[in-house]
Amino acid sequence: VQLQASGGGLAQPGGSLRLSCRASGFDLDYHGIGWFREAPGKEREGVSCISSSSGSTSYADSVQGRFTISRDRAKNLVYLQMNSLKPEDTAVYYCATDFETDPCAVVRGMKRYYAMDFWGQGTQVTVSS
Repeated sequence: VQLQASGGGLAQPGGSLRLSCRASGFDLDYHGIGWFREAPGKEREGVSCISSSSGSTSYADSVQGRFTISRDRAKNLVYLQMNSLKPEDTAVYYCATDFETDPCAVVRGMKRYYAMDFWGQGTQVTVSS
């Protein structure tokens, strides 16, 4: 199982970035993917998720209406489109999955982030003028 996150960088407030998470060694049809972020001095938090079979999505309140998660099952890719970026979105972003716990359970606050067994390497997002 491997997850590879990419697409981070520097954006101005109000700008956009699109993150990608390439999954290998497992099928997105059977396992959901979550996006998480960790800002300096803060605990890692769930940002968004997409469930496996239904494709239902969830978002943290702080990004609702600005971020959109999607997936390309043929390419085993999950995207996080981030619009209207704010300085407080600055963090290292990770994609993660687990074979027993739905990542959406973490994003919805029912589980803690360390329930996820498999993590990508993280990609830095910096929002600054």
